[in-house]
Amino acid sequence: MSIIVNKDSRIVVQGFTGSEGTFHAEQMIAYGTNVVGGVTPGKGGQIHLDKPVFNTVSEAVKLAKANTSIIFVPASFAADAIMEAADSGVETIIAITEGIPVSDMTKVNHYLKGKKCTLIGPNCPGIITPDEAKVGIMPGFVFKKGKVGLVSKSGTLTYEAADQIVKQGFGISTAVGIGGDPIIGTTTKDAIELFMNDEDTECIVMIGEIGGQLETDAARWVAENGNKKPIVGFIAGETAPKGRTMGHAGAIVGGAEDTAEAKKKVMKECGIYVIDSPAEIGKKVAEVLS
Repeated sequence: MSIIVNKDSRIVVQGFTGSEGTFHAEQMIAYGTNVVGGVTPGKGGQIHLDKPVFNTVSEAVKLAKANTSIIFVPASFAADAIMEAADSGVETIIAITEGIPVSDMTKVNHYLKGKKCTLIGPNCPGIITPDEAKVGIMPGFVFKKGKVGLVSKSGTLTYEAADQIVKQGFGISTAVGIGGDPIIGTTTKDAIELFMNDEDTECIVMIGEIGGQLETDAARWVAENGNKKPIVGFIAGETAPKGRTMGHAGAIVGGAEDTAEAKKKVMKECGIYVIDSPAEIGKKVAEVLS
């Protein structure tokens, strides 16, 4: 079945007529994703990329039956864009925008409590269910359909892992880039839980990085709920100096459990197949599925 997005997803692009929104919406449409329109306040009624432009997400939901939003709005306005999408009734919100202030995301996090929507990101590459829907900025040609679920904090490593898995003769059910910011919507554990309950996913690849507790929380959840499916895990940043943010705002070693070594230890204890190099992802998947 895949998770979160599929051929029935009806996408509205927030920040549709801007340069980023235009470029990536074109790529998504070319992939075959069902983009039903976009939102740029003040430009409602126009046509862009042969799709209607709306002033608000609510209009896109009402008139184009949008159920999924992707956000390419500049960082200073992105929190409002997420909250607007949540208010409109869309089921899934994918925030690509990088550099949203943590104070803004704290408000968003609080605002989304009790709302029936799933937020992915921010500062993420998005999500792809191969041959059905690409809702993000990932290179679609890398992903082939299959039975391996992929959840990753890193965009580039998502593509690398997918490429290796495909070259081993397997494919991807859904790949989720959850984003590298300190406060994000869908966590590693959330994605793994969805994959565990997805009949089309037989194996899960979890790519994490130093900083935060997402991977250890996910590993402990897996151990508590029984390892129903094999999980291959990798943690980036083993050689990173302590106390320094590495690329992602969330990738900083603040406490003893934030290091790659500590996370890998917990993951191993919880029955996850931990690898030491990203070059081993494809081989390990092939090994556990053979």
